[in-house]
Amino acid sequence: MSVPEEVAVADLVIRRLLEDDAPALQAAVLESLEHLRPWMPWVAFEPLSIDERRELLARWGREWQEGTQYGFGVFLGEQLAGVFGLHRRIGPGGLELGYWIHRRHTGRGYATQAAAALTSVAFGLPDTTHVEIHHDKANLASGRIPEKLGFRLVREESDGIEAPGETGVSCIWRVERDAWRPDAEARTLTPR
Repeated sequence: MSVPEEVAVADLVIRRLLEDDAPALQAAVLESLEHLRPWMPWVAFEPLSIDERRELLARWGREWQEGTQYGFGVFLGEQLAGVFGLHRRIGPGGLELGYWIHRRHTGRGYATQAAAALTSVAFGLPDTTHVEIHHDKANLASGRIPEKLGFRLVREESDGIEAPGETGVSCIWRVERDAWRPDAEARTLTPR
């Protein structure tokens, strides 16, 4: 079974990011830099050029094909409202769900809706036993999402400070396959 390239939930279309999305990603990142700077270590390397952004998306495309990472854009119409990823970096059976939302679209439930939809996508893969969300303890907005979705806080661990707003304590939230209650509103669309 493969990861669907597009999922719709409420007003959102959550779809695989492609090289052609470089201008939309460029705009969303640049418009949200100060909003993201406290929590996202990669912001220290911004701004990327549009060509570097295309190279990044090409790499994400290769990782999608390899099954190591799946990068999604969250779209409201044509506007990129955020970026989500499912990452195979937490050991066998696990997928880590990471995300950020454009500064103009925070506080509207989009991150929670997209996280729910992509958790269901993750459990659509037969080898996925659990999904985790990791965030710095000081990032309270990110912590509300797994809590709302029924993930449980399984541990806090020291992981160093990589971005200016971080405390160096990571909160690890987890939901197992048998505990997941998918959002009935999400529907998977035919892969492109």
